[in-house]
Amino acid sequence: MQTPRAYWPAWAERLQHWKLTAFAAWLLEAGGPITLLGSQALYFARPFFGGEQIEALAHVLEEDDEVHAFANYLRKETST
Repeated sequence: MQTPRAYWPAWAERLQHWKLTAFAAWLLEAGGPITLLGSQALYFARPFFGGEQIEALAHVLEEDDEVHAFANYLRKETST
């Protein structure tokens, strides 16, 4: 499995395509404990959706430092 940060450009591009980058960054920052619940839901749903990206996103959501780093990454992508 690639590191979760390897997927960030693809995720950011998808969010930019849907014009949800700023909203996603805000939601990640404001989510707090809900991100941990989201992480567990993704681990549970992994057999249904499969893929390394689901597991990578779950890993990002369960680590507060990674959540903040990804939110900052999204903000930088929005400003460029």
